[in-house]
Amino acid sequence: MFRGLACALALLGAPAFAGLQDADVSILAFDELEGWEQDDHQAALSVFLDTCRDLDDPRWRPICALGATQEDGKTFFELFFRPVLIKDGNDPLFTAYYEPEIRGSRTETLRFRHPVYRKPPELGANDLWLSRRDIEEGGVLRERGLEIAWVEDPVELQFLQIQGSGRIRLPDGSTIRLGYGGSNGHSFKSLGKELVRQGVYNRHQVSQRVIQNWVKRNPEAGHELLMSNPSYVFFRKIGKVAAEKGPLGAMNRSITAHRSLAVDPKYTPLGAPVWLEKDGEEPFRRLMVAQDTGSRVKGAQRADIFWGTGDKAGLLAGRIRDTGRMIVLLPIQRAFAILPEE
Repeated sequence: MFRGLACALALLGAPAFAGLQDADVSILAFDELEGWEQDDHQAALSVFLDTCRDLDDPRWRPICALGATQEDGKTFFELFFRPVLIKDGNDPLFTAYYEPEIRGSRTETLRFRHPVYRKPPELGANDLWLSRRDIEEGGVLRERGLEIAWVEDPVELQFLQIQGSGRIRLPDGSTIRLGYGGSNGHSFKSLGKELVRQGVYNRHQVSQRVIQNWVKRNPEAGHELLMSNPSYVFFRKIGKVAAEKGPLGAMNRSITAHRSLAVDPKYTPLGAPVWLEKDGEEPFRRLMVAQDTGSRVKGAQRADIFWGTGDKAGLLAGRIRDTGRMIVLLPIQRAFAILPEE
C-alpha cells in the first residue's frame, strides 16, 4: 500500500536544523497527544499537501508524494511521522492573527487620506531606515508613485501593518489584496501597551476598537500615540490569489484559517505538521501546518494561529493569548536524527 517507503526513509535521514543545539528534544507517542483521535486528520493532510508544492528540500519530496496517494490522513501521519517535543526553556505562548479588511480607495480623496506604500527601491532587505515619524511627517515618500491605495483610518492602517497582510475594500465593492513587502527595520512597539504605560487604560481594557475611538477623541495625543511605534511596514499587491483563499504566508502559499501556524523556523521547519494543544478559555487541539513566520514569533513553544479574514476574525484573534504546548511532526528518521547523543 505504501510503495516507495524505503526510498522515502533513506532520503529523510536529516541533520538537526538550526537552533536545536541547546534545546530540550524528546520524541513522544501519538497516544500522548491530547485530543489526537478526535481531530480531522484529512483536513490537515489537505493543507500539508498544498504546502508540499513549495517545499524545496528534496528530503520532503518522497513523503509528499506518498501523502498524495493516501485516503486516510490519520494513518499516514502515524506511519511516517513521529511527534517531537522541542523546548527552549521559555514559557509556551500561543496567540492568533488575522487578515484585516479595511475601507479604501485607489485615489486620494477627502475621506481616504492615508497612503498605503510599497517599499521604496533604495531600502534594502535588512536596512535600518527612517522611523514612522520620519516617513509620515517628513513626506519622504509622497509623489513618488509608491502609493498602492489610500485608507480612511490611520489606526486601521497601523493594525494592517502589524498583521503584515490584508485587503482593502474599494467603494465599488472590489478589493485590493496586500502582502508583506518589507519594513523600515525598527522594532515594533505596541500602541495598547503605550496607553497602559500612560495610565489611560488598564491592560484588559485595550483593544483595536478602544484605540481607534481614543485616537478619534484625542487627535493630537492620538497622533503622538501612533508615532510612538517607529516600525513601518510596506506592502505589495497580490494578484493571483482567489478571493475565497487565505493570504499568502511565508511559503508563498495561501494559509488556512484554524489550520495554519506562524512559527519560529529556528525550531520548527516551515512546511512541517504541528500538533497544537492550546489551553485557555477555549481549548484548541488540532493538527496544524507551519506555513508562516512573524517578527514577534520567537521560540520553540511560540506560535501564532491564523484565525481568518475580517473584523470578526480580528476580534476573536485579539482575545487569544494562552499557554499549552506544540509538538512538531517530523518524518521518522529526521525525528530520530535530531535527538541529542547520549
